[in-house]
Amino acid sequence: MATMDIFAGDAFSATSLSGSLDKLGYVPGFLRGLPGLVLPAPVRTTSIFIEERENAPALIQTSERGEAPPRRVGEKRKARGFQTVRIAQSSRIHAYELQNIRAFGQETELAQVEVEVARRQLLMRRDVELTFENMLLGLVQGKAIDADGSVLYDWATEFEQSIPAEIDFDLDAASPASGIVRKKCNQVVRKILTGLKGLGGLGVRIHAICGDTFWDELTAHSEVRETYLQTQQASDLREGNAFQSFNYGGITWTNYRGTDDGTTVLVPTTKAKFFPVGAGIFQWAMSPGESFDFVNTLGQELYSGVVTDKDRNAWADVEMYSYPLPVCTMPGALHQARNT
Repeated sequence: MATMDIFAGDAFSATSLSGSLDKLGYVPGFLRGLPGLVLPAPVRTTSIFIEERENAPALIQTSERGEAPPRRVGEKRKARGFQTVRIAQSSRIHAYELQNIRAFGQETELAQVEVEVARRQLLMRRDVELTFENMLLGLVQGKAIDADGSVLYDWATEFEQSIPAEIDFDLDAASPASGIVRKKCNQVVRKILTGLKGLGGLGVRIHAICGDTFWDELTAHSEVRETYLQTQQASDLREGNAFQSFNYGGITWTNYRGTDDGTTVLVPTTKAKFFPVGAGIFQWAMSPGESFDFVNTLGQELYSGVVTDKDRNAWADVEMYSYPLPVCTMPGALHQARNT
């Protein structure tokens, strides 16, 4: 019969458990799986500093040959400090839950307890993945948000920038003007590229995540349908395209699928959120864990460990931690829209 002493082995050390997390399955979200969206930024401290430079290009006035060239004005710099946040959850394994675990066949008590710990880790990891997706959804709107919707950092305020006002795509117009949707797309693309101030160069891609009503009206719009019918994907118009993606007007549009309850993680049904991918403006800072095992080491995405009951030897807590801070350095390059 397994006992609580089994948790004293190396298999359940913080280092071993944190390392095993990468081997567990998880439930990814759309933003978590979008290549090039976020740059990982591990740090050795609990705070980060972001330096901003005013280094926009400037026109050079002509001068006479032989004259001393005008001297370039020095760059103005600002450094701002921010604290990473803590995400933590635990799952308690009671002694009575291990009472009936016995070795049989080729399985040892240790192997079976490891399976139970891994199962608890998997359940917590699903919650952490959902939390990360929620943070990314806030990030592409220029904010670091908490689980309750409160704003930890408003990056537009922090960096003294402004996100362009929401535009009306007027997708339900009875008699839309010719090419009106493409003109709206051009407006969005220009605003985003201008807001990037050259970051990302030619490798920037513009993405939009849409609520259900916005998506349905966009894909049903006569202008979009006429263009779509000329492509190999025309059959999708007959089969439906909920929670899928397509390209139009220089933008990759995606019908964002949030949580099934329609309230926890979502894009409002009549809205669309635009953001650049490949520009490097979204960063995911990661601080090291709290235990001595990780002092002064580079932060990693997740940490896990087991804490046992030292007094009564009656339970063990499987714990999971993360110390991230999602940062948007150029919130002025974001955009938003409504369907009407």
